[in-house]
Amino acid sequence: MTEPKIAFKYPAAVEVEVNKTYAWCACGLSKKQPFCDGSHSTTEIRPLIWKADQTKTVHFCQCKHSKNKPFCDGVHKTL
Repeated sequence: MTEPKIAFKYPAAVEVEVNKTYAWCACGLSKKQPFCDGSHSTTEIRPLIWKADQTKTVHFCQCKHSKNKPFCDGVHKTL
C-alpha cells in the first residue's frame, strides 16, 4: 500500500494539549482516527508525529490527502 485509504471525507476537531505529542494516522487504516493505532504495520506509510505548541482545538485531516498534514486543508471536498 503506497496510497493512503480515505478514512473520512471530513476533518476531526480535537482539543489538543500544550506539549503533548500526537501520532497522526497517515495510512487511513487506524480504527482510532485521526490517530495511529499501529495498523500501518502492513504498509510503507508511517504516522506523522506532531507536538502541540498550545492547548487549542485543531482540525486533523481524515481523508489523508491534505497538503498541510496533519491538518485539514479542505481537499476532502474534491475527492
